[in-house]
Amino acid sequence: MNSLDFSPLFRNAIGFDRVSRLIDSALTGTDQSAGYPPYNIERTADDSYRLTMAVAGFGPEDISITQHENALLVTGRVRQPDAQRQFLYRGIAGRAFERRFQLADFIKVGGAELVNGLLHVDLVREVPESMKPRQIKIAAGKAQTIEAQQAA
Repeated sequence: MNSLDFSPLFRNAIGFDRVSRLIDSALTGTDQSAGYPPYNIERTADDSYRLTMAVAGFGPEDISITQHENALLVTGRVRQPDAQRQFLYRGIAGRAFERRFQLADFIKVGGAELVNGLLHVDLVREVPESMKPRQIKIAAGKAQTIEAQQAA
């Protein structure tokens, strides 16, 4: 069974159909990269996260980070090998990669840095003021009275 029916959950919810697509894509296993490069996702505060990827051998000019709507794409391109180098054994992976991450609503990239072979991407949830909960003031009004007219 590769598909789940979420229709009972959506009877009283509007606009959550993206959740079912996200779960379906997770169940189908569309990740072709087979775990390369390895990464961590950590929560650094209530509304901030950090994605850390092990990208040994890649420089800042070899890595591209793109955010489009609710998707984050991290790609690494392989530099052309030096023709003068001759490897007897090559155990350090140097292949190109592409990693896609689905982001929740209002998650934005705060910054990125490459330190000691680790790419750190800081993510922040920035909820617009118009989307934050607000208190509604209830006005006190006069009760309306209806006068009954007597039939003559």
